Amino acid sequence: ELCDNLRMTTIPQNAFQGMNNESLTLKLYKNGFEDIHSHAFNGTKLNQLILKDNKNLRRIHNDALRGATGPDVLDISSTALESLPSYGLEAIQVLNATSSYSLKRLPPLDKFSSLLEAVLTYPSHCCAFRNLRTEKQNSWLSIFGNFSKECESTMRKPTNEIFYRDDSYNTSLWSAEKNTYLFRTDEETSPYSYSAIFDDSEMTGFDFEYDFCQPKILTCTPEPDAFNPCEDILGYSFLRVLIWFINILAIAGNFTVLLVLVTSHYKLTVPRFLMCNLSFADFCMGLYLLLIASVDAQTSGQYYNHAIDWQTGSGCSTAGFFTVFASELSVYTLTVITIERWHTITYAMQLDRKLRLRHAVPIMLGGWIFSILIAVLPLLGVSSYMKVSICLPMDIETGLSQAYILLILVLNVVAFIVICACYIKIYIAVQNPELVAANKDTKVAKRMAILIFTDFTCMAPISFFAISAAFKVPLITVTNSKILLVLFYPVNSCANPFLYAIFTKAFQRDFFLLMSKLGCCKSRAELYRMNYFSAYTSNCKNGSSAPGPSKASQALLLLSALEK
Repeated sequence: ELCDNLRMTTIPQNAFQGMNNESLTLKLYKNGFEDIHSHAFNGTKLNQLILKDNKNLRRIHNDALRGATGPDVLDISSTALESLPSYGLEAIQVLNATSSYSLKRLPPLDKFSSLLEAVLTYPSHCCAFRNLRTEKQNSWLSIFGNFSKECESTMRKPTNEIFYRDDSYNTSLWSAEKNTYLFRTDEETSPYSYSAIFDDSEMTGFDFEYDFCQPKILTCTPEPDAFNPCEDILGYSFLRVLIWFINILAIAGNFTVLLVLVTSHYKLTVPRFLMCNLSFADFCMGLYLLLIASVDAQTSGQYYNHAIDWQTGSGCSTAGFFTVFASELSVYTLTVITIERWHTITYAMQLDRKLRLRHAVPIMLGGWIFSILIAVLPLLGVSSYMKVSICLPMDIETGLSQAYILLILVLNVVAFIVICACYIKIYIAVQNPELVAANKDTKVAKRMAILIFTDFTCMAPISFFAISAAFKVPLITVTNSKILLVLFYPVNSCANPFLYAIFTKAFQRDFFLLMSKLGCCKSRAELYRMNYFSAYTSNCKNGSSAPGPSKASQALLLLSALEK
């Protein structure tokens, strides 16, 4: 036993060699150890190695246990170790690593061939040990293909069995019943006799009933919780494929819209300005999905070894900021775009009430400030992005965090109601037969229905399940919520660039004009130039000859507002 010696900073080579040939229990706790050298325990037969409470112990050399037998028990709790040695872990039956917050990755699982009990710091590490069998058990299972009958006969416990108790066995792990070893007096008559397969040395201490018929299952604590189940980031395999398709569509579509609108030589109007903001928000959502998909691909099958670094690191915080900022700015901008369309149609002939760029800029500035503030709050302790692997603010442990989640959800629901109300008013306005032809009326109605449907598809499932979870009555698991994340959450980010920009004639004109500058689609670009010039001269003639706004011109304004 060596403890409370803060001056000892290292354990050198052969530090304990020659002490004795018996099993040792080395209690080396509360010292100033920072490093354990190669072959530090050479020549020893270790039963227990207790290194707990060495606060400064950061490194154990990979060969620190080389030359030693054991240990059966390793305690590294409350240390600063970042990794375990790669050699000498095969004999460990009990591993205690509580409060070892720097130990974020485990060695390959085949190193723990004898492990029976693990008490760790992070729940995700226990995922690695689920259903892990010892190396001996695996070898027995590979040899004995059909021992069900023998197990059944053994469980009946016939009278011609001899029992003895091994008091030297580790009683901290197993009950007295499990320390009882079984040998048959008529073993040679068994059709499944294993004495012919193993040598006597391999049979020592082997209990057919408890080592084979009732194999020992590794126990590990703390167990994973509902927020962090034992699975990869995306959980389902089909989501791993879909998320790449969706994030590439969102990034490519919104980047194209941004590029065309920014490089257009036409005047920056309010609709164009709002579309730039919407495309940027949806582009950020695509970046979030790309980040999640990339990390999932890198950690697939071994997320338990990367969970802590990912969820507590800057990567998850960045992804969480992107998704909350993008989501709120997108919803805010969609609401402003819808209100602007309603305002344009309602006051189409009142030019003095037209929304100008000087009005739109401060409105959107307010949206940016609001979205950034909402996205920053989890970084300041109001809820948290670290709760789940997909980096959404799902922490509702405190009342403030719960209020934060409910505020976001209520605002999104209110925004959806405003959008629906405005489009209903727009539809009523354009339904006037004096203003718009019947075929145009149908076209407008279908377009508005698509816009409302995409908004509803995106917001409704997320809001419904999130509100129930915010009241601590979850109706869906984290695993199933990932389906919502991939299939519903980014619907708007994929659809918006097409519904609000790419499918409009104004955007197509700008796109082909941009392509003509690069030497492509020159004939299409020239056609758009001619159509734009003829429409412009026609409007000039009508405006100079007509004393007041005609019904036809009103209809054109209504339709152009919906085409923006």
